[in-house]
Amino acid sequence: MALLPTNVSFSRQVLPVLALVGMVFGAIYIATTLPDRSTSEPAEQPPKPAGELAEGPRVAGTGLVEPASEIIDIGSALSGLVTAVRVEPGDVVTAGATLFTVDPRAARARLGEAEAAIREARAAIAEATAAQATAREQLDLYREIGDPAAVSRSEVIRAEGEEAAATSRLELARARLAAAEARASSVRTELDRLRVRAPIAGEILAVNIRPGEFVATQGGGSSVPFIQMGETDPLHVRVDIDENEAARVKIGAPAIVSPRGAAEIQVRASFVRAEPQVVPKRQLTNSAAERVDVRVLQLIYALPKDTPESDVFRVGQQVDAFIPATGEHDAGKAE
Repeated sequence: MALLPTNVSFSRQVLPVLALVGMVFGAIYIATTLPDRSTSEPAEQPPKPAGELAEGPRVAGTGLVEPASEIIDIGSALSGLVTAVRVEPGDVVTAGATLFTVDPRAARARLGEAEAAIREARAAIAEATAAQATAREQLDLYREIGDPAAVSRSEVIRAEGEEAAATSRLELARARLAAAEARASSVRTELDRLRVRAPIAGEILAVNIRPGEFVATQGGGSSVPFIQMGETDPLHVRVDIDENEAARVKIGAPAIVSPRGAAEIQVRASFVRAEPQVVPKRQLTNSAAERVDVRVLQLIYALPKDTPESDVFRVGQQVDAFIPATGEHDAGKAE
């Protein structure tokens, strides 16, 4: 090449130097851009069984914490504006306690009309009773007279007519009284239904209404329950077991339950019942390997009460559960 001295060879002297420089830069680049392959403890420990389940046959499942009564969605039997909300999330109420009230003014006005009709009907009954008594006394007086010529036949007929008319007015007044009392009873029932009460004793889990909001009866378009409550003493866990593993579960055995993300906390939950129906899976764990096109057997377990570990469980929380499974020896007996 013309740019190089005559005694310098590009292919024998310059090219090897450039190759060496390139290798040096390549080594430096690779050394500085290597990923960090050092190991560290995971932020969350994966779920794992403990005790005799650690080595024995077991079935794993995911569960959801729920009240012992399951979650009760409180609605309203009548539509209207909410005038007062008497509870807050976390409150513990007794059965029959008022949760919220719906505007009762229209119902109270109808009750006033019904009570006025009751008073009117009672007054009409009193007037008809007095008229009936007077007409009967007059008629009895005419009938006691021995001389037929002393009283004309027309007077007797008129007295009989007055007695019959008074009797009819009395029956009509009594019917009106019964109708007015029925309307008043119906309105009182409506007033009581406008005061929504707790069906059971339990804890208020959610309140989704505020004073001044309009509540509609079922079918009014609202999909959010007004109030949610349930019996949280004790808490239950609803565990989903894949239908492929359902035959291996040892029904009636206790389960080891851990909160999601806290595998070091393990509690022993007692068996309550197994749901009789296998249902499509609805509890999702957001795992990439999770199958959603499966059916599951749901097992209900009761969490222990009054223990330090029981305070970490909340309604709606996901948990990991390990349940004893039938071993090969047990399976042979079953066959």
